[in-house]
Amino acid sequence: MLGMLFNDRECKELDYVLRKELDEMLLDLSDNRLDGEIRKSIAKRYKIIFRMYARIASPKQLSKYALNIRTLK
Repeated sequence: MLGMLFNDRECKELDYVLRKELDEMLLDLSDNRLDGEIRKSIAKRYKIIFRMYARIASPKQLSKYALNIRTLK
């Protein structure tokens, strides 16, 4: 397990980067042109990024992405 210290500005930047990455992956998953293997790969990565985001996000912010993670299983 690794630990990192972030100041407030760095936390906000990390929050922004993770949200944008989650949004981008949700957009990719909604694209019907992608085949099953690519979707599985994106879904696996989504779960990892979601867990990272869950460590810094408030429950209200997290709920936007938590509802979508159930559709990936």
